[in-house]
Amino acid sequence: MKLFLKSILVLFTIVQIQAQEKIISGVVSDENGLPLPSATVLVKGTSNGIQTDFDGNYSITAQVGDILVFSYVGYNTKEVTVGSSNTINVSMVPDNNLDEVIVVGYGTTRHRVKKERIKNASQLVSNKQQESSNVVQALSGQVAGVAVINSSGQPGNTANIRIRGYNSLTGNRDPLYVIDGKISSKDDLNTIKARKVSEVKVAKNFVGQALYGDKGKYGVVFVKTKNSNYVLPDIESIENESYTKIHENKFKTVSTSPLSTFSIDVDKAGYSNVRRLINNGQFVPANAVKIEEMINYFNYNYPQPKDEHPFSIHTEVAKTPWNQDTKLVKIGLQGKIYENENLPAANLTFLIDVSGSMGSPNKLGLLKKAFKLLVNQLREKDKVSIVVYAGAAGVVLKPTSGKHKDKIIEALDNLESGGSTAGGAGIQLAYKLAQENFNKKGNNRVILATDGDFNVGASSDQDMEDLITEKRKSGVFLSVLGFGYGNYKDSKLEILADKGNGNHAYIDTMQEARRIFESEFGGTLFTIAKDVKLQVEFNPNKVQAYRLIGYENRLLADEDFIDDTKDAGELGAGHTVTALYEVIPVGVKSEFIKDEIDLKYTDKKAINNYSDELFTVKFRYKKPDEDTSIEMVHVQKDETTEASENMNFASAVALFGMQLRQSQFYNNASQELVIQLAEKGRGEDKNGYRAEFIRLAKTQTF
Repeated sequence: MKLFLKSILVLFTIVQIQAQEKIISGVVSDENGLPLPSATVLVKGTSNGIQTDFDGNYSITAQVGDILVFSYVGYNTKEVTVGSSNTINVSMVPDNNLDEVIVVGYGTTRHRVKKERIKNASQLVSNKQQESSNVVQALSGQVAGVAVINSSGQPGNTANIRIRGYNSLTGNRDPLYVIDGKISSKDDLNTIKARKVSEVKVAKNFVGQALYGDKGKYGVVFVKTKNSNYVLPDIESIENESYTKIHENKFKTVSTSPLSTFSIDVDKAGYSNVRRLINNGQFVPANAVKIEEMINYFNYNYPQPKDEHPFSIHTEVAKTPWNQDTKLVKIGLQGKIYENENLPAANLTFLIDVSGSMGSPNKLGLLKKAFKLLVNQLREKDKVSIVVYAGAAGVVLKPTSGKHKDKIIEALDNLESGGSTAGGAGIQLAYKLAQENFNKKGNNRVILATDGDFNVGASSDQDMEDLITEKRKSGVFLSVLGFGYGNYKDSKLEILADKGNGNHAYIDTMQEARRIFESEFGGTLFTIAKDVKLQVEFNPNKVQAYRLIGYENRLLADEDFIDDTKDAGELGAGHTVTALYEVIPVGVKSEFIKDEIDLKYTDKKAINNYSDELFTVKFRYKKPDEDTSIEMVHVQKDETTEASENMNFASAVALFGMQLRQSQFYNNASQELVIQLAEKGRGEDKNGYRAEFIRLAKTQTF
């Protein structure tokens, strides 16, 4: 009887507790009412948290009296107490002190420290400047935005260092301390006299994560004493992410350069990487800004092809928003859309980097979740193999039907990081496995997921180019997915994608993973046309000069257009490609046009037979399983129209990219013009990507 009564009491208590819980839903938006995707909502003091979706929506279980903590990079954290209402909508306020780095020490300074401003937060503190009582005081004034504050005013207090630049919800923001190569405590640090220290370095949170995973997510303080042989890490090389040098396209005169030839580019990594940098409050390197990838991140929904070709062609001419003396030309391609069930069988080889540099949650952790989205899209006729590489490469899953999703997901769950990075060996093994299981009537593709930090064996950019160029001949396509930050090597991944019959994306959030693996499943994995080239010939009677905006790393020699041995970009099912030219009409004076060179043997007189034409654009492409190209021709009349929604939005993205690059051609156009153009071109915006761009443009400061 007593046991029965106890059981009833326990059951009653559980029901009572559960009755107090309820689901809280709402929308998180910015100061202008635009939704904030990937904002964090957390029940304070617990691990119960969630991120908002594309439209800023969230749902979380909480109890009356709980405190919900809302946070987003670049905005002040906001706390709201749960009451009787089941709906809590939150408007975030921008944080004007984003990513400031502060070192705070609780103690006393016995000697004045010479203060010098240093540009980077991971700079060396020389022992000549370490004249204070301990290492904490030696850091004072050595890093821009770094201060030592005496909180209590009492000497002898234990020092505490805090590096701000990471949004902490738990309140525990102590950095990691590494003394002579060993992880130590803050008490150990405060026992060290400055005169015994040889070198000190401070790494901000993203560098700390690159080195120590989660342990370093609040920053790392490195200390080397004078009697130690410990070699401090090269923080600067980690902090400086690797990008291919971009030499911005200049205006070319039609009389001396009548043809403009380039390869298409469907890569989207440039935009998502720039978005990540802006959202994290980081400086955006000019070479990280690939304007064509920013423009092509967005879908322009051009009309579908109606003939035998796998894509349709669309052109438009309007006034240039940032220069009244020029015109803007838009050339768009729309790939044919196929339903997933109608796509050919896939032979996929996942090539996954599990080296030590992939240890943080935004790398291998995010990678596993992202690939599960892809696995859930697979059909029974699709097959997946998994190859991993660290110090060496190995097969962890032999070809497995998409019917056995649990088996594939289990193999992903078992992956752990550690070791160096033999990227070249991994590529060799992945292509070998893909070729052994080659499906002549299907889609054969290696999907490489990595931060690009190869450091064992073939690892230089040239090594990667030589290797992947050879593997391209196998008929196996390549998708390159970049993860993480701090040591992200965009240059290597771009080379692999460009030279390997592939595409390149950067995954910084699960929302981006869903876009690539769910919304654009066919475009990411199924090629409908390869080696797609464009060649534009401008009419010298109409155009003095032209400039291709972006595509600097995709330019081709004019003669390469008809050379079928020359590699070019691939177009996936449903993908759109957009290119913009800025053109200077005949008769307009411009500072960008230099005096023409007089040619002795070449007649530069224009033919007057095509007086109503502005330009002719030719396209060449190959079917995925063929080696001979097919040519298409499109003629654009000399007709300037009111800019369409797509033209307004594409020009907004292009102008924003030029501002980020500090281009000489954006004519000092304002940030407000970018926002105006983007809002005029927002259109239906079903998934909110264009709204996200508007918020991004408002966030960035120049």
